[in-house]
Amino acid sequence: MFQRVVVTGLGTVNPLSDNVEDFWENLILNKNGINKISHFDTSQFKTKIAAEVNLDLSTYFNKKELNKIDRFTSFALIASDQAIQDANINNSLDKNRIGVILGSGIGGINTLEKQHLRLLKSPKRVSPYFVPSMISDIAPGHISIKYGFKGTNFSVVSACASSNHAIGMAFKSIKYNESDIIVTGGSEAGITPLSIAGFMNMKALSTESDINNASIPFDLNRNGFVMGEGSGILILESLESALKRDAKIYAEITGYGSTADAYHLTSPAPNGEGAKEAMSKAINEGNIKPNDIDYINAHGTSTYYNDLHETQAIKSLFKKHAYNLSISSTKSNIGHLLGASGAVEAIATIKSINNSFIAPTINYKAKDPQCDLDYTPNKGTKKNILHAISNNFGFGGHNASILISKFVK
Repeated sequence: MFQRVVVTGLGTVNPLSDNVEDFWENLILNKNGINKISHFDTSQFKTKIAAEVNLDLSTYFNKKELNKIDRFTSFALIASDQAIQDANINNSLDKNRIGVILGSGIGGINTLEKQHLRLLKSPKRVSPYFVPSMISDIAPGHISIKYGFKGTNFSVVSACASSNHAIGMAFKSIKYNESDIIVTGGSEAGITPLSIAGFMNMKALSTESDINNASIPFDLNRNGFVMGEGSGILILESLESALKRDAKIYAEITGYGSTADAYHLTSPAPNGEGAKEAMSKAINEGNIKPNDIDYINAHGTSTYYNDLHETQAIKSLFKKHAYNLSISSTKSNIGHLLGASGAVEAIATIKSINNSFIAPTINYKAKDPQCDLDYTPNKGTKKNILHAISNNFGFGGHNASILISKFVK
């Protein structure tokens, strides 16, 4: 017998806020979390802006702790603590049935770069905590150790689709009764000299100096994405468990679709074929029809081919209904959080469902004739949302779509 899967806790650290409520408030107020890079000297870089998290980590961790964890892990721990408290997960629950599944595209790259500089001076200077700070799976490891969660525990790495895949795996684990509760989502802290240089040199990043003209998904003049950082954490739980302990329920995860383009390392498949199939799989698993979808939180990276092919995928799947859909890209506000994108955007989608309101795609100016759907430009809109899709696609041709529905008992 399948278990229904609901969301009972939320937590986030991102460029707009260090908590869920302020994040949502800033989204609907059209706030922009992009600014000049402060993490390192950009004088030799064409790309000079990013969406950084403005947070003093020393207020959460002591110096000894910070020496043992990467920035991406610190974000995951902070957001997880919020979500776990929000869901009121306590010691009365069976911790053998509580797991942690997180996504991260590049894990501890801050640690990697810093320790490599030490290596160049002497191998003896490399920290003994280097490996357990850098590896992507260490964030779920820290969370399970901190809270004593002994259920399934691993990390998903699929570039920018990582946290959507993590949420999907958590959904399956609960649906098939392998777990009662999963702490899931993603975390990323990739604003470093090496990663910025790599994305910049492949011409994936925007080189705009104007923060209001940089991350502009679906706009005719889009010219690359803006790197962001942060973490989004969701507590997924079986409906049976949630009802038994009278937990508040934000929404229900009703479907998950995962596909591969099998086409190109960095470019999406023509016409968005893989993206279309991922959305279709999620809808089919939710046992609804395409016309039942009210809203799509798009991958919407502000790169030419992604926005074009995602639009084509939506048109191909939804036909005439594509023009009735509300679509928006949270990346216009917070940039592209790589492997953490799906989790933070899933939180934005859930808040949209709960508030019957769609936050806009900000800084939209010039209409692209090839991208002619309703991207909720510049002004949010009220809308009753019963079913929504959150999309994320990654380098390597990875596609992951999550179907999120209003909870009906």
